[in-house]
Amino acid sequence: MIYSMTGFASATRELPAAVLNVELRSVNHRYLDLQFRLPDELRALEPGLRELITGKLNRGKIECRIGFNALSAAQKPVELNNEVLNQLKALSEKLRLAWPDIKELTAADILRWPGMLGAEAVSLDEMRAACQETLTRVIEDFTASRAREGEKLKAVLLDRVAQMEVRMAVVAPRMPQVLAAYREKLTLRLREAMAADDDERIRQEVTLFANRVDVDEELSRLTAHFSEIRRILDKGGAVGKRLDFMMQELNREANTLGSKSVDADVTKVALDLKLLIEQMREQIQNIE
Repeated sequence: MIYSMTGFASATRELPAAVLNVELRSVNHRYLDLQFRLPDELRALEPGLRELITGKLNRGKIECRIGFNALSAAQKPVELNNEVLNQLKALSEKLRLAWPDIKELTAADILRWPGMLGAEAVSLDEMRAACQETLTRVIEDFTASRAREGEKLKAVLLDRVAQMEVRMAVVAPRMPQVLAAYREKLTLRLREAMAADDDERIRQEVTLFANRVDVDEELSRLTAHFSEIRRILDKGGAVGKRLDFMMQELNREANTLGSKSVDADVTKVALDLKLLIEQMREQIQNIE
């Protein structure tokens, strides 16, 4: 499976007193660059969350945003906070022991007491478990998103390889004709320049220069590189850097093909190859 470095996923989870939001987004990067955006209350959870992400993702500039919003009074269940109620009861009993004639608390007084209504606050351990569970789900969606885009990138790369093979198929059959025409043209020029009929020397010079413009080796290496690119894409995994290296090799061979060319059609093929290679390189920058 080929994975893109561009991805996005998010999830929301309701807690007793708040709503937890977890979000992952990433763009391409040479290495794994992980950044967190956390509220101060959750900063202590970062090491565990970082370990969870680095265990699943290998490359990309990744941003993890985690936040929580406290439920409003209208959203919270209307119930008494038993812990606060017990504390208030104990305090009231102490006051009545000290001052027996003190006025008793009314129901309205109890309900107005700070923290009496609403759910209890979520503990750090509960928040840690909720964050890790939600983040695990987000990572799964995030990885699936990057895999879907990675498969599309793979299809684009294979299409470009196929286009290059089509253009190269034009070159090989033309080379005997191109070399023959080049030899004939070079022979005439050498005869004119040397003003002599030393056929053996002219033949040696022509053979030497003809070998310099022969592109059989370049065509063979390009074909081998195409096969290797297909193998890498079929194998999958974190292959972005390997594919980038292959683009360097393809570009080197295309440059050599162009520099050796003595035919307009072959030169055009070399330029087309360089254009397709550059298109592939741009797509490969997004592959993990």
